[in-house]
Amino acid sequence: MKKVITYGTFDLFHFGHLELLRRAKELGDFLVVAVSTDEFNIIKGKKCIYPFEHRSKIVEAIQYVDKVIPEENWEQKRMDILSNKIQIFTIGDDWKGEFDKLSDICDIIYIDRTKGISTSNLKDNLASGN
Repeated sequence: MKKVITYGTFDLFHFGHLELLRRAKELGDFLVVAVSTDEFNIIKGKKCIYPFEHRSKIVEAIQYVDKVIPEENWEQKRMDILSNKIQIFTIGDDWKGEFDKLSDICDIIYIDRTKGISTSNLKDNLASGN
């Protein structure tokens, strides 16, 4: 069984998130998704609309997702890969090159982002009333 892992905040879940999860699942047989906790998002400088519990439940309900785990810090990725016996680490191409150091334990695939949609843009549009 080929296992895949991806990471994200998944706030204001949208079509781009769905496409990331669909394409990640196409890479293997079992998809683990690490959802950033509220505490970790604060460290990253992100303010979420929805709390971790809601975001993780939404992701868990997606048909492509087999397992959801919390992402609590930058350093846990290596341990997540090893403890879940992951063969492929994937993430959006806006992170291209950032996780190449994990290539000693699994394959790294950067997925093209869905054009024209992002949570940051959605939040900016909501704030400006557009």
